[in-house]
Amino acid sequence: MRPIRLPEPPSPSLGVPEIFENGAYSVIRRAVVIGNGFPGSENQSLGLIHALGLADNHVLYRVTRPSGGINEWLRWLPVSLHKILYSIIMRIYSYSRFIVSRGKKLAPLPLENRGSVGLSSILEADSKQIVNMARESYEKDGPLLVVASGRDTISIASSIKRLASEKVFLVQIQHPRSDLSRFDLVVTPRHDYYALTPQAQEQIPRFIRKWITPHETPDQHVVLTVGALHQIDFAALHSAASTWHDEFAPLPKPLLVVNIGGPTCRCRYGTELAQQLSAFLTNVLVNCGSVRISFSNRTPKKVSNIIIKELANNPKVYIWDGEEPNPYMGHLAWADAFVVTADSVSMISEACSTGKPVYVMGSERCTWKLADFHKSLRERGVVRPFTGSEDISESWSYPPLNDTAEVARRVHDVLAERGLRVRP
Repeated sequence: MRPIRLPEPPSPSLGVPEIFENGAYSVIRRAVVIGNGFPGSENQSLGLIHALGLADNHVLYRVTRPSGGINEWLRWLPVSLHKILYSIIMRIYSYSRFIVSRGKKLAPLPLENRGSVGLSSILEADSKQIVNMARESYEKDGPLLVVASGRDTISIASSIKRLASEKVFLVQIQHPRSDLSRFDLVVTPRHDYYALTPQAQEQIPRFIRKWITPHETPDQHVVLTVGALHQIDFAALHSAASTWHDEFAPLPKPLLVVNIGGPTCRCRYGTELAQQLSAFLTNVLVNCGSVRISFSNRTPKKVSNIIIKELANNPKVYIWDGEEPNPYMGHLAWADAFVVTADSVSMISEACSTGKPVYVMGSERCTWKLADFHKSLRERGVVRPFTGSEDISESWSYPPLNDTAEVARRVHDVLAERGLRVRP
């Protein structure tokens, strides 16, 4: 197995003035994570909590939208307005069905979010409840760290900060676009500011720029990253290497791991990319010992079917069938090289945290800030395009992406400036 190059996790940079050292109010011992139900988003918050040493002392709340049917057309609305409009639609729908039925018994409405129709079906984070908890436990447990990620969490997270300003330290992950003073720290990738570049400004009409760009350049509230935060660190990789030893150690080397996501609005592709990827993988099989392929939940069937049809019968290739246990962590720990589709910032960031060769497929299909993300990785020498002519046995390296640890260090520094520190 190729040595894992990820540096040792940094020790907390405390720097706490002595006057605060014994003060109960100076120590953060617990955290609240506010998520939006999307693994890629929540994983960023959990990764930061883990890096701060609070993985065993946090509570997860969710701001969850109604799903299915008309709700897919309402996702562009702010979550609070979405819920109100959805409730009104359901009431009108229920009333109209009652009129048409003329008293006949109706079949129940389809369930949303595995619950009853309407707002009762939503697992909702309650800002007042969290504020009360922060206040009531402040003298015993000190300030509360709140970490939120995604636009649907912005309103509730900022409300918590506004209602309990001195008792809460708030970190918002992903750019909230405006009024950064609502947060103690904002963590966002550099490519979120692509919209403010001269090149981007030329691509959008002036009258809609304020709706799709951050309103100001980064200030002292902002911590910029290269990619997405995650939970992959030195300890996690070594643990996975041990857990998956019996399955991966006997495999012929080099081991190429292929992670396939799914098209997005900023990276569109279909069967043509699947066919091209299959052909490229067939070309490099000659210098691979083993190839393991995984699909994500977003991978369209038409894409996965082509990959399976073209490669499943090759003795060097194993395609994960989606059944548990998920080998993803084992792949990160044992792979000699990666091929990752360009759509997923999270999967690319995690692969690049290992320091091993990462080849990206389809980045030429990406637009806007996602294209800027790939450009920045190539300029850093972190990734290379996958062309099908690679010698997978060739080794090349780079300084691994370590965004999560660097953000955790920045959180420690800001806390220290305020006389605070994290102690699990």
